[in-house]
Amino acid sequence: MPFYASFRDLQQELTRSFQSTGQRIQFQEAIAALRRQRKITQNSADYSGHKLHLMSPDEFEAFVDDLCFPVPPALASPERVEEGVMFPFQRDVFIFRHPRYSRPLIHSHDFWEIEYVSRGSCQFHFEDEIHTLSEGAFVLVAPGSRHDVELRDESSVYCIMLRRSTFEAAFFSLLSRDDALSLFFRNNLKADHPNYLLFQTGNTDNIRHCIRYALYECFKNDVYANCCCVSQINLLFASVLRSAGDTPQVYRFQAGTDFSQILHAIRQNYQTLTLSELAEQFSYSKPHLCTLIKQNTGVSFTELLRQIRMSRAADYLLNTELPVFEIAEIVGYNSADHFSRVFRGSFHCSPQEYRRTHVKNGERFIPFEIQKP
Repeated sequence: MPFYASFRDLQQELTRSFQSTGQRIQFQEAIAALRRQRKITQNSADYSGHKLHLMSPDEFEAFVDDLCFPVPPALASPERVEEGVMFPFQRDVFIFRHPRYSRPLIHSHDFWEIEYVSRGSCQFHFEDEIHTLSEGAFVLVAPGSRHDVELRDESSVYCIMLRRSTFEAAFFSLLSRDDALSLFFRNNLKADHPNYLLFQTGNTDNIRHCIRYALYECFKNDVYANCCCVSQINLLFASVLRSAGDTPQVYRFQAGTDFSQILHAIRQNYQTLTLSELAEQFSYSKPHLCTLIKQNTGVSFTELLRQIRMSRAADYLLNTELPVFEIAEIVGYNSADHFSRVFRGSFHCSPQEYRRTHVKNGERFIPFEIQKP
């Protein structure tokens, strides 16, 4: 039988302790105090009927205050957290608002985590460094990374936890593209690396609303809640890439470098870019640059270019009527025959067959076009 505590009670205990002693206590210490005060219950609540889209930011924060979250058990080793402890039964996503005035505990875990700064700022502890995250920051933390978040004022930061065991299936469509988020996930699904990916989103309405509704579904108990929550997280990722996908900051602790500018240069110039040109642009030797690319994407420079070119070619085949030889030239191939051979190796069919298979009756849907009877 799970036990529950409200965000309001948790925050009040942390604030009371800080104001009375000047010392910050950790999450588990605050939970222990709530147990002594008999503020931990076995009752969750029904949150149906709330009109989240009509709430102001302050009204939504008050709504979150009243939410009752499942209290995790005391951890024998709080520096290493397993997903079986943190996630409610049969849930793939769990969302938690970071409490203020808590003492940071640098820890790692075997699942994915997102830190989103919805208001104000926070201190982001990562490995042996501390970074300040401003409003709108969206940080994706890879499994195996030692980290924590520290809030010192009335800022608001949401933590979104994603099961590693179900992530690949749930977000397959995102993993198949050539953007920074897809490469980051693919490279970290099989091995733990201290790694994070930072987007400055501008705190847009779309992103805030996705998080609102994902959190709302996270605390509902009907049979559709988990599916709806996962769908909202998919929308969240798409919204982040739409608003800030061209300017990610990639941190690779073991490599000791920011890979984002290299990735951006590859994506912008994939048609004609050579390894020598890229190495000269960033003042790296070619062997060192090859190592960086392999570490951060999981593939070689040549394979990365091929993946990007094939992804763009497929988009052109589906969304334009350009002939194959023009598409080949656009994505960086001088020979249509060579392009077709590479395309067949990637998609197991020719470009023409791909277009016929995926575009019904050779016609494309044009939004708002009046269909002939």
